[in-house]
Amino acid sequence: MLIRPATPDDQDSLRRLYLAAFPEAERETVAELAVSLLTTTPETLSLVAEQKGDNGEAGVVGHVALSPVTEAGQPDAVGYLLAPLAVWPDQQKRGVGSRLVEEGVERLRAEGAPLLLVYGDPNYYGRFGFTADAADRYRPPYPLQYPFGWQALALRDRPTPETPLDLGCVAPLCDPRLW
Repeated sequence: MLIRPATPDDQDSLRRLYLAAFPEAERETVAELAVSLLTTTPETLSLVAEQKGDNGEAGVVGHVALSPVTEAGQPDAVGYLLAPLAVWPDQQKRGVGSRLVEEGVERLRAEGAPLLLVYGDPNYYGRFGFTADAADRYRPPYPLQYPFGWQALALRDRPTPETPLDLGCVAPLCDPRLW
């Protein structure tokens, strides 16, 4: 498996991936988010996992996007948000998603990013060190349907804010349906 930065040429592959991997009620919204983050938000780190198929050609089997978050009203990033993440259904439970998350964390650490946030299943993301306690001082841009899913991972030593920070996100994530 090869993990590489996604390019605009991956748009169709990403759309198909998210349409296949997500439930019907969410698939169109999340597919549009993934493509939009790839094509309109250059500051987002977007990675794909490629694997050779039976025909010998490499195809996209997974994707993750990591976008900067800011203190609301401020220009500088205080961290990144992992969203969305998808793996082809027939490739799930084979470590593809884990490899994407680990590669994303490694790249953000190398860039000096201080924090990675996620809104997802604590059982899954907890394996990588994400905790709700670490996210306690960072308020998401929108009310959460499942507040227990808001988690963070410190990527380097940095003092925790004394008062909670209201976060802002890149434009494609400014949709309350995603939260």
